[in-house]
Amino acid sequence: MLILNNVEVIYDGVILVLRGISIEVEDGAITTVLGANGAGKSTTLKAISGQLKAERGEVTRGTIEFDGKRIDHLQAHEAVEMGIVQVFEGRRVFENLTGEENLIAGGHIVSKPVMKRNLELVYQYFPRIYDRRDVRAGYFSGGEQQMLAIGRALMSDPKLVMLDEPSLGLAPMIIEEILAIIKRLNEEEKKTFLVVEQNAALALDIAKVGYVLENGSIVLEGDANSLKENADIKEFYLGISSGEKKSFRDVKTYRRRKRWLG
Repeated sequence: MLILNNVEVIYDGVILVLRGISIEVEDGAITTVLGANGAGKSTTLKAISGQLKAERGEVTRGTIEFDGKRIDHLQAHEAVEMGIVQVFEGRRVFENLTGEENLIAGGHIVSKPVMKRNLELVYQYFPRIYDRRDVRAGYFSGGEQQMLAIGRALMSDPKLVMLDEPSLGLAPMIIEEILAIIKRLNEEEKKTFLVVEQNAALALDIAKVGYVLENGSIVLEGDANSLKENADIKEFYLGISSGEKKSFRDVKTYRRRKRWLG
């Protein structure tokens, strides 16, 4: 469905953020991109969804294709019309609107029958939002706001839903609940997701394929099960060591540079 081929992104004409990354997202699957803060994960999503220009960034090399069509220079509204929707980091909702009004705002590009169907779908998968549909979103808990943001994205009937750090700032039980719903939407509704995460353990549990992004470059990729067994993933993202005692500096600089980037 989605192919990034050797994509380079530069901000302000001088700041190189993505260094020739290549990613493929299979139709009907969950794909995850892992990485620390500043690795370029959010920039990757913005390059796909047409959000770079708002931040003085641009794709300067490579191509991005969606359903066989190039989209690397589309405007954000054009990407949405093609079926690409991004849920931004930080649970961005319209705080002065009710839960249902937030959802209706997300479905403004579809017909009324489709909007009604999608509203029922969202309430089916997010019963908490149904219970609080008449409450202003500013009074929702953090987890409820994240559910509302994802539900609003589903209202536009997207082909691809991109989630930027859906677990950020949430309690572990809420994170597990949200990711379980994402997995159900994928399995039962055949929704395609591209999930950007720092929480590798949970992301790899629901994903089919994963990529590891470091300093704007893809340094590791493969199916999720094999990545979970990778020694570097275990050590750097899951906190599981081989048992050998190492200093923090050795682990975070020497070994990673030698084995991933060397």
